[in-house]
Amino acid sequence: MNSKQRVLTALRRTGLPDRVPLQFDLHRGLLDQFSAKLGIPVNYSPSYYEDVTYRISANDLRTAMGSDCVVVGGGLPAGYSHPATADGCIVNEFGMTMRQGLLYMDVIGCPLANVGSADEVARFPFPDPYAPGRMDYAKRDIARFGADFFTIGDIELTMFEMAWHMVGLEKFMVDLVSREPYVELLLDKCMAFSIGIGKQLVALGVDAVWAGDDFGAQNGMMISPRLWRSVFKPRFREVFAEMKAVNPDVIIAYHCDGAIAPILDDLIEIGLEAFNPVQPNVPGHEAAALKSKFGDRLSFWGAMDQQQLLPFGTPQEIEAEVKAKVEALGRGGGYLCSPAHIVQADTSVANMEAFIAAVKRYGVYA
Repeated sequence: MNSKQRVLTALRRTGLPDRVPLQFDLHRGLLDQFSAKLGIPVNYSPSYYEDVTYRISANDLRTAMGSDCVVVGGGLPAGYSHPATADGCIVNEFGMTMRQGLLYMDVIGCPLANVGSADEVARFPFPDPYAPGRMDYAKRDIARFGADFFTIGDIELTMFEMAWHMVGLEKFMVDLVSREPYVELLLDKCMAFSIGIGKQLVALGVDAVWAGDDFGAQNGMMISPRLWRSVFKPRFREVFAEMKAVNPDVIIAYHCDGAIAPILDDLIEIGLEAFNPVQPNVPGHEAAALKSKFGDRLSFWGAMDQQQLLPFGTPQEIEAEVKAKVEALGRGGGYLCSPAHIVQADTSVANMEAFIAAVKRYGVYA
C-alpha cells in the first residue's frame, strides 16, 4: 500500500491497512531542526490565520520523515501581505492585531471588541474566500503529493474560534449565552468564509476536509451540550453537507480539543467520519471506551499526548504508549496515529523519532 491507500483504508474502515497510518504537525523550532538534519528546506505555506501555517507547511519534509498525510489550506490573496505595526505586530485580513507569543500568535487587538449590534457585524468587511491566489499553495501541494499521500484540506477555526478571536473570548461567551443578536450573524459570516475555502479544497481533490473549533477544556466542555446543539450543531451539519455536495466521497474530519465526549453522538449524526485529536487524559476520552462505543461508526485520528509524554517522556515510555494506543484504537482498523496537537519545541528530535519509529513498528497488522 502507498500512504494514500493506507489512510483511506483505515479511515473508511473498509478493511485493514498494512499498518496504522501516521500523521504529525511540528512547531517551527522542530521543523528547523529536522530540516537541518535531513537537508530538506522548510517550505512555508502562509495561511489566512497565521497559526494554521504550521498545519499546512513543510509537506515535503514531513513526508520524508514518515507522515502518510499532507495538509493543505487556504492561503493569502495574490500580492497581499499583512500590514505591520510599529511595534512588530501584524494586522490580519480579519482585522485582528497579532503578536508572536512563545508558542502561537497572540491576538492582542480584536476588531469587534466593542460590538453591540447585528448591524455592525453586517457592515463589517470579511475577506473573500475566493480571492485570486488563495489556493496557489494548495494546488501546488495537491499536484505534488496527491497521488501518493492522503491529502487533508484544513478549515480549522471554522466558526466559533474565528468569531471569538474577533470579539474577545470573555465578551463573546457572555454574549453567546445571552443570545445577543449579533452572535449568530457573526457565526454565519465565519461559517460562510470557511465553506468557501472548504469547497475549493474539495474541488481541487483533497481526500478529507478538516473542520475544527475547540469546544472542550481539560475537564469538560466550554459551553453546555444543550447550547452547542442549539447554536452550533445545525451549522456544522451545513458545513459537512456543503463539502459532501462537492464530492460525496470526501471524508469529514473534525478537530476539537478537550473533553467533548457528550457531543460525539451528535457529530456522528450530522456526518462526522474521523474525530481528531482524541485528546488523552481528559474525561470521557479513554481510548478503549471510545473504540467500544463509537468504533463501528467513527474513526479516530490522534490520541498521543503531546503535553507531557512527547516532551518529557523517555523513548521507552513513548514506545509503550504508542503500542497501547494502537492496540486500543487500531483494533480492526479505523485509526490514524498522531500527536493530539502540533508538537512544540519542547519535544526533542530523539523523542519525535522514537514516536515515528514506534508507529511503524507496532502499527503493523499481522
